Amino acid sequence: MPGFLRVSITLACALFGMLLVVAGAAQESAETGAQGSTRPITHEQSSDIIARVGDQPITLTQIDIMLNSTAMIGMSIPPPGTPERNRFRLTLLDKIISANLLYLDALDKGVDRTPVYQYDVEQHTESTLVKMYRKKILIGDIPISDEEIMDYYDKHVDKEKTPFTKDVGMAIEASLRNKEYQARLASLRDRLREGSQVVIDEGQLDPAQDGNRDDAAVVARVDQVAITWGEARPVLATSKETGTLEGRVAALNDDIDRRLMLQKARAAGLENDPGFQERLNEFRKVHLINMHRARLAGELEPTDDEIRAYFKEHRDRIVIPEARKIQMVVMPAKEDAEKVKQQIESGEITIYEAARDNSIDPNAKKTLGEMGWVEQGTGFPELDALTFSLSLNELGGPVESPAGWHLVKILEIRKAAFTDISQADTWRKTRRMMIKERMDEYTADLRKNRYKVEVYNDVLNRLLEEEAGQAPEQPAAAPPKEQGAS
Repeated sequence: MPGFLRVSITLACALFGMLLVVAGAAQESAETGAQGSTRPITHEQSSDIIARVGDQPITLTQIDIMLNSTAMIGMSIPPPGTPERNRFRLTLLDKIISANLLYLDALDKGVDRTPVYQYDVEQHTESTLVKMYRKKILIGDIPISDEEIMDYYDKHVDKEKTPFTKDVGMAIEASLRNKEYQARLASLRDRLREGSQVVIDEGQLDPAQDGNRDDAAVVARVDQVAITWGEARPVLATSKETGTLEGRVAALNDDIDRRLMLQKARAAGLENDPGFQERLNEFRKVHLINMHRARLAGELEPTDDEIRAYFKEHRDRIVIPEARKIQMVVMPAKEDAEKVKQQIESGEITIYEAARDNSIDPNAKKTLGEMGWVEQGTGFPELDALTFSLSLNELGGPVESPAGWHLVKILEIRKAAFTDISQADTWRKTRRMMIKERMDEYTADLRKNRYKVEVYNDVLNRLLEEEAGQAPEQPAAAPPKEQGAS
């Protein structure tokens, strides 16, 4: 299967609701300023807009950042300028359009006003601000000078055994930076709490007194601001050592650090940081889509009878047939094949030697007869019948096909899967397929009847042609058909 198809199928199944952000990049660093789905489009980027869903613009840059991010999670992607890459882009574009349709539908249905959504956004906001304050202010940049690197090399490295190279310098720099990072980490709490007064009442944290403690009991104070047992209990419940006084004190100290970092992050104006705002907007949009999609999936849940009927009707799409990895020798005549088979079975030659020296398959000298995986029902009937009647490592034949007389050896067997709807994995797969199909129908209706979708074919083709170095009269690819509100 071509690389772009493997990626398209995987993304279609696993990332449908998250195709509006750069997987990983936007989540790892609020400072990078990577192009996001909700980021305002600047004048310089306006020529990069290739589609709109309602008031939501989609740029080719956005698609390419997402496309390149698939390499970060181990997926192969076609190289720039190839038709395969362009087809992959169009697959992503179609998915982004569907996700934007769900986003607009979620807004219209007020999903963003639900308490659960607002709570999740608040938690994400606080968590991101804490991480930013810790990284940017408490830890900060850790520059390592050339002088420090050479000083370390002169004092700690045997020059005769390890001459100084660029790689050695980079290794020393990384080591020095990590050492300084650990030092800053060790003093983080002291620096964070400078100027603040923190008092923890360990008597109010004693597990032996839990049954007698009121929620209003004060367990700690930070600059005279009280933290009650009712506030602390959910935090302590997440600690692995919540049953010990030491574990509770440690967990409460961590929570106090978090409170102080959040307070100081806001005082430092980090909420106004463009990177933070972009990251928050991306989270709002993606999380809203995922929540709405989950709610819709519940509404589109099929009945047991519908699942059974769907499996019966679409069995050929659900069942994965048995497959076998085979090695083959192809001879021009039956007598030749029988002779070679006898030589292999007697140990006079191996099947690898037989394929290399005797097979009329033009690729045999290179492949030594290994044909890879074949599925049942995909070959010549007689050859297929032989292949799927043999046991593992068994040599069979000869059998005739239009290509010649075949000897076949079974190297591996992959059993058929999802063959019985009464099995849990088959049931889950069938159910997922049904819900996805209904979800696709739902978004198709949004596209047709609710929200205007525009695809700027001329802009898209121009940008693809420029990348591939094609002449203007040679279209790069056919984009998705434009549809608007009816």
